[in-house]
Amino acid sequence: MSVKILVVDDEKVIRDTLNEILKEESYETITAQDGEEALKIVQSENIDLVISDIKMPNMDGIELLEAVSKYSPDTFFIIMTAYASVKTAIDALRNGAFDYLIKPVEFDDLLLRVKRLLDYKKLAQENKMLRQRISAEEGQNNIIGKSEPMKKVFQLINRVAPTNSNILIYGKSGTGKELVAKSIHHNSKRKNSIFLPVNCGAISENLIESELFGHKKGAFTGATDDKLGLFKVAEGGTLFLDEIGDLPLNLQVKLLRAIEDKQFLPVGGTKAVTTDVRIIAATNQNLYEKTKIGEFREDLFYRLNVVEIKLPTLNERKEDIPILVDHFVEKYCNEMGKKVIGIDNETMKVLMSHDWRGGVRELENVIERAVIFANEELITVNDLADNLRGDDLKQGYPDSLKDALRNFEKEHILKTIKKFEYNKEEAATALKIGLSSLYRKMEELGIPTKSPKDSEI
Repeated sequence: MSVKILVVDDEKVIRDTLNEILKEESYETITAQDGEEALKIVQSENIDLVISDIKMPNMDGIELLEAVSKYSPDTFFIIMTAYASVKTAIDALRNGAFDYLIKPVEFDDLLLRVKRLLDYKKLAQENKMLRQRISAEEGQNNIIGKSEPMKKVFQLINRVAPTNSNILIYGKSGTGKELVAKSIHHNSKRKNSIFLPVNCGAISENLIESELFGHKKGAFTGATDDKLGLFKVAEGGTLFLDEIGDLPLNLQVKLLRAIEDKQFLPVGGTKAVTTDVRIIAATNQNLYEKTKIGEFREDLFYRLNVVEIKLPTLNERKEDIPILVDHFVEKYCNEMGKKVIGIDNETMKVLMSHDWRGGVRELENVIERAVIFANEELITVNDLADNLRGDDLKQGYPDSLKDALRNFEKEHILKTIKKFEYNKEEAATALKIGLSSLYRKMEELGIPTKSPKDSEI
C-alpha cells in the first residue's frame, strides 16, 4: 500500500522541490499552499504524513497541527522552520509534531527522517492491531460457562462469526452482551480491524446523530470543524451498538439506510459517505413488542435481527457459578497480589442460593470485595457483604459442592414442572433439554413423574 505525504508551504519553489524529491522515492505526494487548503485535503484524503512550514498566511503550521491532531490523530506531522524559530518548533513537538526540519532543508536528512518516521508509523499500526486482537481474545476467554444454555451460545457464536450478517444480542444487564460481541468479532474476517462499542443510551439525543454519522463544519452551533462519525471510524471493522432500543425513532431511519445502502450523510453534509462495517446490536428490551406500539421501526428490527442470540441470566445457569468464582478469584488475586486459592463450601452454598439480579457482573463485584477482605487461603462467609451473609444456608444445601449442585438442579426442575402443571413437554422446552433427558433427570433426582393430584386418583 502506497504512502501518501502532504507538503504544505506558501513558497512554491520549496513546495515543488520537496514534492519532486519525495516522488523520486516512490511516495505519493500532494501539495498545499497554506494551512486551510491542507486541512481540506486531510479531511478528504487518507494522509499518512504532513510536512508543513510554520509561517504561512491564513492558518499557520501550529494551527494546522492542532486541527489535524483532532481530525486525524493517526496522521504524523513534521514541522519545517527557519533557524531563528527553533523554539517554536520545539513547542510544536510538545503539541504533537513528531519531528522538525531546519530550513534550508537538506534533502538526504529529509528522506532519512521521513523513512524513519514512516517505519515507526507502520510499527505503531501493527501494535495497535495486535492490541485490538488481544482485547478481542480476552473477551473470548472471559466468556466462561459449561452449562447447556452457554454451550448453545458458544455454538451460535461459532456459526455466525465467519459470516458478515447483522446480529442482535438479547440479554439482561450483566449477562455479557459485549463479551459475546467481541468474541464474534475476534472469530470473524474483520478480526484485524477495529471493534468499536457504542452505548446508544449513554449519548444525549441531540448528539447521537453527530456521534454516529459525523458532521460538517458549521452544521450547528459548536461545529467548528468537520468530524468523522463512528460509522466511518469503524471502517472495515465491527460496530457494536449497545442498548439499541434507546435509539430515537428519527435516527432509526438513518441507521436503516446506512445498513442497507452502506452509505450515509453527515449532519449538514450534502455528499454521501460510504462505509463498510458489520453491525452487532444488543438490547435488554423486547424490541418486537416495541415495534407493536410504534417505539421501534419494524423494518430496522428485521434488518438487525438476521441472527438472534439470547443470553441466559446467571440464575438460569447457576451450575456455572463455581467456575466463574474460580476465574474471578484468580483474576483479583493476580491484580492485588494476594494468595487466596478459592472459597469454602459454606460460602459456595451462599452464592448458589443467592438471587443474582445483577448477573455475572454482580458476582464479579462480590468476589472482588471478598478477595479484598479475605485473610486466609479460602474466602469465608465473613468475607462477604452483609446482604449476602443473610442468604447463608437459607436453602439448606449440604457441604459437598456436588451435592449442593444436585439439590439446586432438583429444586429448579421441580419448580419448572410445577409451573407447567406437570406437562413434561412444556417443562422440557422451558428447561431447554430433550424430553427423554428430562425423564432421566427426574428418575436420577427422585422427582415424581406425576403430580400429587394424579397420584391420588
